[in-house]
Amino acid sequence: MRFHLVNFPHTQVTAEYSTSPLTDKLRKFATMMKQRGHTVYLYAGNVTDAQCDELIECYSEEERREFQGDKHYTQLSWDSSLPIWTRFTARVVAGIRKRAEPHDFICLSAGFSQRAIAEALPDLTSVEYSVGYAGSFTQHRVFESYAWMHAVYGAETGGDITKADGRWFDAVIPSFLDTQQFSLRPKQDYYLFVGRLLDRKGYHIAIDVCRELGKPLVLAGPGTPPEGTRHVGAVGPEVRNYLMSGARALFAPTIFLEPFGNVAIEAMASGTPVISTDWGGYTETVVQGKTGYRCRTFDEFLRAATDAPRLDPVEIRAHALSTYDMNVVADTYERYFRRLETLWGDGWYHRPSSR
Repeated sequence: MRFHLVNFPHTQVTAEYSTSPLTDKLRKFATMMKQRGHTVYLYAGNVTDAQCDELIECYSEEERREFQGDKHYTQLSWDSSLPIWTRFTARVVAGIRKRAEPHDFICLSAGFSQRAIAEALPDLTSVEYSVGYAGSFTQHRVFESYAWMHAVYGAETGGDITKADGRWFDAVIPSFLDTQQFSLRPKQDYYLFVGRLLDRKGYHIAIDVCRELGKPLVLAGPGTPPEGTRHVGAVGPEVRNYLMSGARALFAPTIFLEPFGNVAIEAMASGTPVISTDWGGYTETVVQGKTGYRCRTFDEFLRAATDAPRLDPVEIRAHALSTYDMNVVADTYERYFRRLETLWGDGWYHRPSSR
């Protein structure tokens, strides 16, 4: 199969930008598909450490830095009418046209911001290969969780969710990890929160719980922390994994409907239990009493923080590796794209000749 993978002008597709979940997933997806023997064209900046057949430069590092200014790259605009976006879109479209063959897949992951790319190339099959955002638009979509797929279907009815119908060629495939980046180490006496310091991420719940229990809490992620807290800022993969593997538990008390929550499976791959809310993607990733606890009241969070360190790190890690490892998930993606290939034949009525 042949894939055209499209980034966005916020980041370079390297491990340095792993705080951006969309970029980190694109980087791993490119490598995953290339390792499976497929052809991968990557449309991004001028440098990458992802595996691909060709990197097509669609913005320079100078353009990206000018766009970023004094902000963190996770805070930049998704307004596709901005000059950097229009230049980027034009370069992507031109690059794909130069290389495209019939039955190629265009893989997108930034919602409406990338819609102009799909509209300019209607003869190719555009796929949003990991929808964990609002504003998806393609005919063919892979969602990060069933919770988010159902939420999107409901939202697309305009208010009357009884009118929501399923779509045969959509799928749910969970996020995935390069599990070799994660390892076990002895637990230390602290809890951890990893993510942007936004109220809706629920980091204040982690602060309140740890204060009540008299336990240390480390906050890692972009944003301004409250006074009196230990904040290590946005951290790269090595530091993040080190912090995760040593924590008694990871707090992920997201108040909004989390489409998936990559930090949860990263913590699990480090043998660290997760303490989350009881909705969204966590209902599919946090196995109650096995890999962590899902909570709805302050008392439940307190009890979870007390009980989570008793869960078996080896069992938690084994669950993550058997479910979210890149090689495991790659099989599921291959089956999904093979299903899409039937659209050029009998489609829904396709039956393998082996039957």
